[in-house]
Amino acid sequence: MSNFPILGDLSAEQFLADYWQKKPLLIRNAIANFQPPVNGNDLAGLALEPEVESRLVIGKDWHIEHGPFAEQRFQSLPERDWTLLVQAVDLWIPEVADILEHFGFLPRWRIDDIMVSYAADGGNVGPHFDNYDVFLLQGEGQRQWFVGGLCDQNSALLPHENLRILANEQFTETWTLNCGDMVYLPPQYSHHGIAIGECTTYSIGFRAPTVTEMLDDLTTELISKGDNNDVLTDPLLTPAMANQPISSAYLDQIRALLTKTLNDDELLLNWFAQFMTQPKYPELVDETGECRKATIQATSDTAIDYANGQTQ
Repeated sequence: MSNFPILGDLSAEQFLADYWQKKPLLIRNAIANFQPPVNGNDLAGLALEPEVESRLVIGKDWHIEHGPFAEQRFQSLPERDWTLLVQAVDLWIPEVADILEHFGFLPRWRIDDIMVSYAADGGNVGPHFDNYDVFLLQGEGQRQWFVGGLCDQNSALLPHENLRILANEQFTETWTLNCGDMVYLPPQYSHHGIAIGECTTYSIGFRAPTVTEMLDDLTTELISKGDNNDVLTDPLLTPAMANQPISSAYLDQIRALLTKTLNDDELLLNWFAQFMTQPKYPELVDETGECRKATIQATSDTAIDYANGQTQ
């Protein structure tokens, strides 16, 4: 059994079998004696930089502003009910990246980034759900989490220009997290975190591309190769079909043509490794040193390494 202290009393095998993408989990003291590597001032400093993705969510109506921010903006914020969120802090602060070493039971190429948030008392981003797995590790202070059930695209939302705020979610769990405690949430589980006093939270999020995104990227890859000359052919035609709606027989032709491409295991595996190792911010690789890696087993005795979308 593989043991990772961040999972509490669970082994990695138990967590992956019983919780991963299945149900939420509260882990007390996930990182014993956790020393949060950044504080609110550190995050505010990052949010001044144009290269860093950041946003403020302010007030009970969740007004949103996007960075970079001027230093004076932080001096004019209210005493409570606001949150500063900074994406990919692991790319800018090595001590934050070190947190990922606790998650060695999951493929590194699945991890998207560590977003760190600082909230004043009462700060929150509204009840919502994410379409990806996330671990919520408490840094400084306390945050109260309300966790509910599964949501989907039909879940009722409040009118908001930028945020997907759930309108009437019923929460079933209430957990107050202290420094070093952690919550795991599978995709689409509703949750709502409210700061109790000032606090920081580390959100370890995972890549979850949509079918549309994957097909778009795969199509681009096929076009770039330019070596697939298969074309659509007609099913057995009859004169009457000339004036009828498109025959379902065409669906069989289309499906067969697409299936032939999708059944090319070598093509799909190479594309997928390239796709999932693309840097989060390709234009900033020289500054951040970001490097995403994955290995595929091409044959029984040959492995191919990918780093930042390129073979090595």
